Amino acid sequence: MGALGAGFRRLWVARAVSFLGDSLGLVALLLYVEESTGAALAVALLLLAGDFTPGLFGAFAGAVGDRFDLRRVMVVCDVVQGGLVFAMAVALPPLPVLLVLVAVRSLVAQVFQASSRSAVPALVKDEDLERANSALGAGTYGLEAIGPLVAALLFLVIDVRGILLIDAATFLVSAVLLSGLPKLPKKQPSGHSLIKDAKDGLGYIWRTKAVRVIGLGFFGVVAFSGVDDVAMVFLGKDELHGGDSATATLYAGVGIGLVVGFAVLTRYASRFRMPALMLAGFAVSSAGNLFTGLAWAVWAALALQVLRGLGIAALDVAINTHLQRIVPASMLSRVFGNLYGAVGLAAGVSYVFGGLLLQQTDARVTFVAAGIGGLLATAATAIGVRRSAG
Repeated sequence: MGALGAGFRRLWVARAVSFLGDSLGLVALLLYVEESTGAALAVALLLLAGDFTPGLFGAFAGAVGDRFDLRRVMVVCDVVQGGLVFAMAVALPPLPVLLVLVAVRSLVAQVFQASSRSAVPALVKDEDLERANSALGAGTYGLEAIGPLVAALLFLVIDVRGILLIDAATFLVSAVLLSGLPKLPKKQPSGHSLIKDAKDGLGYIWRTKAVRVIGLGFFGVVAFSGVDDVAMVFLGKDELHGGDSATATLYAGVGIGLVVGFAVLTRYASRFRMPALMLAGFAVSSAGNLFTGLAWAVWAALALQVLRGLGIAALDVAINTHLQRIVPASMLSRVFGNLYGAVGLAAGVSYVFGGLLLQQTDARVTFVAAGIGGLLATAATAIGVRRSAG
């Protein structure tokens, strides 16, 4: 990673630190809500506040990064997130207030994510974008995957409030690191209102076929595949007859695949065409769900979820790299804001309809249906990519 430059290293460390803190904080909040309410619905509402709500404002989140200095936007976002998490830690508020705080923090995180992704092309050479995005994935999703394990160790010595305070501190560390980034290219102000800029971003995506196809394809695949978070516990306990420990291990499969996938792609991603790598990622991640539904043992399901993680790593690197190359810098934050906002909405749709399917059938049927749906979405995206390139 040294060859990618000091500026990129700062961005990488800042994101890794804050992502690790965020994963610790999520575990702490989930346990706090479960202990204080005892209601599964409350836990679901917490997840929806964090995942679904920001998607409703993705157009505005991206527009912020395209209007102001990216470094300043990222620093302010980290400071605000740190302040919100600190307020949660001090107050440990009742559920309605907590949901509002989580939703606002997630919206600020959406602004940060769009801005940080659009800053990458300014920090590394074009030929290094694949390596840079692979390294970012490893440093964020990789640390996010081990966050629950770190949280389990911390709970031996501190409580929920202490872990939330650590989470808040990680955002401040990230802000300090990001303040030392080299000067990034100035954004040319559009002279329009935030609402007009947000509308222009949506209009650009809809007019630009290559970008539109990627966005719709990504949305479709996630809308089918996101159900694995809901169905996994039922597959492990009911169909595969595993205990709590074995079922918990299944959730680690995707994280393992992500870490391995990003590590491999850091070295080899530049050998692939990004649209082809994206389609391969869509297909592998969807097939991973399909065959997980047919697994005959916990170890087989775990291996297939590792395979699914490899596919997710591939599509993440491919989509980010391809968009960074084909989208004008003045639109890049808006494209990323809308893209990942739509992914959050797709995950919410998957939770709801996947949960209904799970209730009417079983975990095996749900996984197989999710896999088939994802593969159909992949095929449709492949057709769209081919036509947009023609």
